[in-house]
Amino acid sequence: MNLPLFLIQVLIISLSGAMAPGPVTTAAIAMGARSRYAGAFIALGHAIIEFPVMLLIILGMAKILQSPKTQIAIGLAGGTFLLLMAIQMITTLNAAKTQQDKTGKQKPILTGIILSAGNPYFLIWWATVGLTLATTAGNLGIWAFALFVIFHWLTDLIWLQALSWASFKGTKLLGQKSQQILLIACSIALLLFGLFFIYNSGSNWIKLSSPD
Repeated sequence: MNLPLFLIQVLIISLSGAMAPGPVTTAAIAMGARSRYAGAFIALGHAIIEFPVMLLIILGMAKILQSPKTQIAIGLAGGTFLLLMAIQMITTLNAAKTQQDKTGKQKPILTGIILSAGNPYFLIWWATVGLTLATTAGNLGIWAFALFVIFHWLTDLIWLQALSWASFKGTKLLGQKSQQILLIACSIALLLFGLFFIYNSGSNWIKLSSPD
């Protein structure tokens, strides 16, 4: 496969993954209601986890990500964080604007880090689809791999920033009431994601622990 064709494939597959509904997209919408650049900072936090994962995969560490025990641990930790995040969002709906501005640049980065590291499906994607793309890029050379990393992350950056920008503009146009409704909806979504992660990981744990 030549490099231009491969990069087109990377953009299409990466964009489809970025646009899939999940905790990171929900967080970008929720935080975007208060900070127009939240999506970019979430993407930065996402990259802090994603770049090392790319390197680990290309170095042959994909089997660790495919381990059921690893996925269970990540699912339980990620689900717990999502529950705490949902509760915090609900309890801070009436937070002062000064406090929102203070945390606007710091909290989204941390959120991007934790939601990425605590999402078992993020690691499953990299242990399967991502592994194929990373391996192909590595076979095409070091520059192809570097372009693969950049192109993949740019799709996350553009999509998450577009979500947060649209959320910010929408809530500013419709007022504080619409912002609260949006945040409540996102909190419920994160709560459901968290419960699903915990339930799914707990079920897999029981299956793994039960004797044949």
